[in-house]
Amino acid sequence: MLRYLSSALLTILLSAPLAAHVEPFPQGFHTEMIPTNGTRLFVRVGGKGPAVLLLHGFGDTGDMWAPLAAELSRDHMVIVPDLRGMGLSDHPDAGYTKKNQAVDIAGVLDALKVSSTALVTHDIGNMVGYALAAQYPTRISRWAVIDAPLPGIGNWDTIVRSPLLWHFNFRGPDVERLVQGRERIYLDRFWNELSADPTRIDEQTREHYAALYAKPHAMHDAFEQFAAFNQDATDNEALLAQGGKLKMPVLALGAERSFGNGQATELRFVAEDVTGGIVPASGHWIMEENPQTTVRLVSEFLRK
Repeated sequence: MLRYLSSALLTILLSAPLAAHVEPFPQGFHTEMIPTNGTRLFVRVGGKGPAVLLLHGFGDTGDMWAPLAAELSRDHMVIVPDLRGMGLSDHPDAGYTKKNQAVDIAGVLDALKVSSTALVTHDIGNMVGYALAAQYPTRISRWAVIDAPLPGIGNWDTIVRSPLLWHFNFRGPDVERLVQGRERIYLDRFWNELSADPTRIDEQTREHYAALYAKPHAMHDAFEQFAAFNQDATDNEALLAQGGKLKMPVLALGAERSFGNGQATELRFVAEDVTGGIVPASGHWIMEENPQTTVRLVSEFLRK
């Protein structure tokens, strides 16, 4: 399982799609702060048609999804929240288990009067997405899950031993003092080491996200996402035991220079109907490194 991560460091691609900067969401999208589960989430909404929900991970915010939102909003209602404590959402002191954050997202769907939605997730968004689909299986019609494992599931105990994942246990008051004012330096480590080619994540993108993660409490809350992993593992094991494998169609996309085919391997532990796929010419940061192919693969799956 370590090969899913260590391969990111083996080859720097010499030719690849052009890097993408942070794009604005299309005209016609609006934003709102939606009260849910004791907090408020910043949510972007646009388009008409069947609903699709896009969940981001660490190092990004919902802004990462703008190119995909532009494509899907032609025939979908697209819903893009910032997770609890991240981006422009509120920063509560607690509640960072993924099972609880799934309740946050269910509340967003309730507020928007959406009873059923397709789901697209990346990184920590995968973890919230699984907790959402496992707790509310009738509300998720299909799920595209991209390049990150699920706590407590499959080969998790081996995956977390990778040196690339030292940050899972990097937290606490002293760590926050070290990172404060140096958020860009800290985030550069992730963009540089977990990408196939660091130059594909341009300066504008780095400055954009570094500014958001430098907001008050933002890094503390990002660390809390990782601090919850042990409880997330326990919760996921219980959800799987109680509800069995997910029945909806799942597209498991691994980045070529990150999880690769291992993404589908991991999802088969929790879902019955899994199709694997690869985002080529990309490390972990699929929407920054190869947005064109990511948009194509996801949109084709959602429109089946």
